[in-house]
Amino acid sequence: MRKSHPVRRAVLAGAATVSGIVLLLSLKPASDPGSAQAAGQAPPAAAGQAPQGGVNGAVTGDAAQTQYGAVQVRLTMSNGKITQAEAVQAPKGGRSDQITASSVPRLNQAAVAAQSAEIDAVSGATYTSAGYKKSLQSALDKAKASAGAQQGSGGAQTLTGDVAQTQYGPVQVRLTMSNGKITQAEAVQAPKGGRSDQITASSVPRLNQAAVAAGTADIDAVSGATYTSAGYKKSLQSALDKAPAGGGSSQAAGSGGGQAAGSGGGQAATQTLTGSVAQTQYGPVQVRVTVAGGKITKAEAVQAPKGGRSDQITSSSVPRLNQAAVAAGTADIDAVSGATYTSAGYKKSLQSALDQAGG
Repeated sequence: MRKSHPVRRAVLAGAATVSGIVLLLSLKPASDPGSAQAAGQAPPAAAGQAPQGGVNGAVTGDAAQTQYGAVQVRLTMSNGKITQAEAVQAPKGGRSDQITASSVPRLNQAAVAAQSAEIDAVSGATYTSAGYKKSLQSALDKAKASAGAQQGSGGAQTLTGDVAQTQYGPVQVRLTMSNGKITQAEAVQAPKGGRSDQITASSVPRLNQAAVAAGTADIDAVSGATYTSAGYKKSLQSALDKAPAGGGSSQAAGSGGGQAAGSGGGQAATQTLTGSVAQTQYGPVQVRVTVAGGKITKAEAVQAPKGGRSDQITSSSVPRLNQAAVAAGTADIDAVSGATYTSAGYKKSLQSALDQAGG
């Protein structure tokens, strides 16, 4: 049959048409993860990733114990993303100082970059890295829980106070707050071992109940648990200080909607402000003030030098410094004779607290 024969041309054209249809039917939509993402579908979030959904503020992870000391991580978050990571506790003393100084900044950077606890250990700092990652994950878990609580319970949030060291061990308090009120309090760390187990089991539930009932850190110490009570109150106040301004957690009880008792409608709400820790030659000094209507109504030292002669100097000077702060309404107060270092630290921390109030 000749190449130009009509029948031959018809057969060839039919075969080409069939082949084209087969090729079209064999094409399938892309189904690999990369194609799905290109089409606008986000891949599932990895476990441990920073929770999205509006989490804001500081979140402190649980302290992770390592062979060389505790590691504890605090995150600063904005709209669910880690904007800053820092180790508020890390191994120290001897060679640990060098390892901590070298490894922690790198771990902080890695946490912000990864937005999760899936970060590499720093070479030569295996234990510190493991503790860091464990505490970091704890902080992320708390942020995730807080985000879920805010979505499902009208703005409830979880706040974890700083660790308060006592003679018998650390105390750390975690609060659940809703609409500016404490709805739950718990001690995530408390003294343990020997007689401390019995004291903790007896005192902590009562302290938890007192915190919820009072709505502030102004609660009575439990008899027989002086050190635990003091540590609890200190960590509790630290948690309350982390509550967003206007939440009501640090306003005076009975102040009538956040205003100072007996004040007019235009006066400022009562605030509790804790200054930064001022290090002195004999120990740290930290001041907390209550401010109402722009005036200091109460001042107290939540930390002051102690041990040996310092106990006598502190007990003599601090009450006078507290009175002077209230009377002056500023940090421009006279040093107490015989307590030069304590006075200087007090004034420095007092000024730090007043700076938070805008003057």
